[in-house]
Amino acid sequence: MAVHTAGEDDRRRAGQDFERELSKLFGRARSLSLSLAARVHPDLDGAAYALLLHIDDVGPARAADVVERTGLDKSTVSRQLARLVDLGLVERVPDPSDGRARLLRLSESGASRLERVRDDRRRRLRERVAEWPTEDLREFARLLARLNDDL
Repeated sequence: MAVHTAGEDDRRRAGQDFERELSKLFGRARSLSLSLAARVHPDLDGAAYALLLHIDDVGPARAADVVERTGLDKSTVSRQLARLVDLGLVERVPDPSDGRARLLRLSESGASRLERVRDDRRRRLRERVAEWPTEDLREFARLLARLNDDL
């Protein structure tokens, strides 16, 4: 039978609490992504929504760059990008540095729909943490960045 010190038990409980809260956060994030995707376009799923966000964040990009940056399977990205094009949210445009290549960028409709949804999401998040002290927000952002770097 292993004997644990009080410090080890406290560390184990803290780790369990962290894991439980992170699991709840990830579940809520998945649910929110599905809801936001539907608000951008009723036929948009969560995976394609994530790619739409990525394209918006990085700007026009080649499909191969999207695959590399996201770490997703090429066939998955290709299928999701085709879906975004079919929905009119993304368009393929000539690459100015290589006339044979095509870049993917948000269409005018995709950009305006996404902007409305993102603005609303940001507003709602600000409302939820309106009572948090600024220092708590900074510390939470710092810790989330640290977690993202470690993951």
